[in-house]
Amino acid sequence: MNLLISFHQSQEIKVIKLGKGLIVSCQAEEGSPFNSRQFIAAFAVAAELGGAIAVRVRDPENVAAVKMATRLPIIGLTKASYPDGNVLITPSIGDVQALVDAGADFVAVDATNRNRPDGIAGPEFLRFVKSKIAKPVIADISNLDEALVAVDAGADYVATTLSGYTGKSDSPKDEPDFELVRSVSARTRTPVIAEGRVWTPEQAREVLESGAHAVCVGTAITRPVAVIARFVKALSVNRPAEATR
Repeated sequence: MNLLISFHQSQEIKVIKLGKGLIVSCQAEEGSPFNSRQFIAAFAVAAELGGAIAVRVRDPENVAAVKMATRLPIIGLTKASYPDGNVLITPSIGDVQALVDAGADFVAVDATNRNRPDGIAGPEFLRFVKSKIAKPVIADISNLDEALVAVDAGADYVATTLSGYTGKSDSPKDEPDFELVRSVSARTRTPVIAEGRVWTPEQAREVLESGAHAVCVGTAITRPVAVIARFVKALSVNRPAEATR
């Protein structure tokens, strides 16, 4: 990575803080009928109408569309896949600047111990991003050790987004990582955003009671295909065989 990239920033920079409450992740997977700027912006408007405090949005073009449609603070990110199977959140400094230019109020980055293709690990990349932009940075981590290192590196918020996804965390298969939220919250004053496998309002409330500053919900709200699939799966489990006619 060339760490000598110059950044252009506006003269007036307004730093926004996240309130307590619900963040809605407005994203759509490849192949989804909702994978377009129009629908991503509509999800964000729905989040605002429903009382969310912020939205999490992937890719600069979607960030720009949401910026025009809502007044909610925007957490921007990008994703990139690599041959070794790793999917990194906001992997390059160019991605960071593109998100800021598009209107992101916060930038989320992969702050795990995994190396980017250029050999830069999450904490080092986080420090560099913090030195170059005035926007608050959210560190997506997978375990307690990564969270504490990210805080030392200057993270403004720590999110449990990658719990269970890196091979370096042991999280419940289909429920929020309550223990990680409790552990991180107890060890640092940096606000914790609970994210991952939050399926119900009751679970969202429980992660807040476990010490989270805010909770981010995506699939259960903005991925109808996945929600429908859960219903179909539940209806098919132990379903009695139809009587032979």
